[in-house]
Amino acid sequence: MKWVTYDAGAGPRAGVLDGETVHGLSAGVSVLSLLGEDALVEAGADALRAPAEVRPLAEVRLRAPIPRPPSIRDGLCFLDHLHGCYRAMGRSTELHAAWFQTPAFYFANPAAVVGPHDDVPIAPGSTMFDLELEVGIVIGRGGSDLHPDEAERHVAGYTLYNDWTARDHQQRDMAQGIGMGKSKDSAITLGPALVTADELEEHRRDGRLDLGLSAAVNGAELTSGTLAAMDWSVGELLAFVSRGTELVPGDVIGSGTVPGGCLLEHVDTTDMAAFQGWLRPGDVVELRGDGLGATRQTVRAATPFTPLRSGC
Repeated sequence: MKWVTYDAGAGPRAGVLDGETVHGLSAGVSVLSLLGEDALVEAGADALRAPAEVRPLAEVRLRAPIPRPPSIRDGLCFLDHLHGCYRAMGRSTELHAAWFQTPAFYFANPAAVVGPHDDVPIAPGSTMFDLELEVGIVIGRGGSDLHPDEAERHVAGYTLYNDWTARDHQQRDMAQGIGMGKSKDSAITLGPALVTADELEEHRRDGRLDLGLSAAVNGAELTSGTLAAMDWSVGELLAFVSRGTELVPGDVIGSGTVPGGCLLEHVDTTDMAAFQGWLRPGDVVELRGDGLGATRQTVRAATPFTPLRSGC
């Protein structure tokens, strides 16, 4: 099933996509609440059989399927993405041994989540705004210390994930050395739907989901790839992030960026600030994924901000 959160003018509601229509549940029921009650399958069957309302997809606003996840962790499971970023920054592409010991991840901002067709303002003060093509893994059944071979049983489904990034802010974050900060704080796209894991099984090859993924800016393809190319599997990623802590229903874990799926990897100058490809107001960014659908968003100008003592 393809679960959505939509707004037809009376506030957000949960529903199931059926072709070009949305079969809505009663007001007050959310996708997150259904995950918490382990009721997604039963509720979906009820929505298709006896919906509270039926709306044409073209007449509703799709929000993120889970507008405010309990937590978001973004992984980095495609090491060729890291190679590409290092090349663009003029660094050696040799990776530290730590990258091969465990998957890397950081905590992201649940309040930054936006819908699949929402406009996205540039992060305040940024002139090097970027996109990142990822897949979001949504937890359905909670747990801790998951085993890599069994962790995927805890996955409710998958969704497209755009990890919008201010690269100039990221340079300052990296210099400060305590992890990602304002560079990753402005927007995270989830959507258009939470596609349940069972619906994607037809794409499984050699034990992995072979989902074709692509990103485009203003109609020009930036990259294409597959989720199956992750250097760390979904099971390994979930096992690591759940080690010594509890994952809960609705938590979202990003796959990391598909190689080539950000503008940073395409920088063609030694002066990153001089690169002409950073996102500008009016640019249209699209992500696509086999079985997952597509997002399409317009970049808007940044909101004003009050400078601090350093002028930043």
